[in-house]
Amino acid sequence: MESLELVKEIVKVLDKKKAVDIKAIRTEEVTIVSDYFVIASGTSTTHTKSLAEEVEYELKKAGVEPDHIEGRATGWILIDYGTVIVHVFQEDQREYYSLERLWTDASSVDLSDVLTED
Repeated sequence: MESLELVKEIVKVLDKKKAVDIKAIRTEEVTIVSDYFVIASGTSTTHTKSLAEEVEYELKKAGVEPDHIEGRATGWILIDYGTVIVHVFQEDQREYYSLERLWTDASSVDLSDVLTED
């Protein structure tokens, strides 16, 4: 699956499970770590965990396995799909680590064709 297509599939899953403030940024120009970050928040520990589990489950059904997962028992779960890294935060952790601010040189991905309106 191509990277941007993978980003959009991840965003659809997160949106369907009511993730908060879903963002995607293109990081390939500013780091060798990945091509994209997808960043989203959950409203509680349980919600955050279920968001990460649903992403993993739905992508596995599509034949896409993560390279690595970290933080299952914390307020920041990272799912590494190689070219796309998913960051699922509890809201306070997201505010504290502020990845969007750290990666201001990375360009935002327009998700308007993927996200549903509230």
